[in-house]
Amino acid sequence: MLSQDAAGAGLGVLAAVIGAAGIGAAIRTRRRRDRQPEAYASAGGVIYTVVQIGCSGLLMAGGMALIALVLIVRR
Repeated sequence: MLSQDAAGAGLGVLAAVIGAAGIGAAIRTRRRRDRQPEAYASAGGVIYTVVQIGCSGLLMAGGMALIALVLIVRR
């Protein structure tokens, strides 16, 4: 694997890991704020969680697409 390919794949892996961590953080935040419904509602509530999961999911999908692109172009 060339260094350019390794760098692209590494960037894709990093993006996928950060996206997965963002989804985990959104779920953890939702569980923690369920104990204080007023504070959760004032901070955006379910809409905030959905947006955070959506953005993190896009980041994770982009990382996977970058890895796939590196593997396809390499051949």
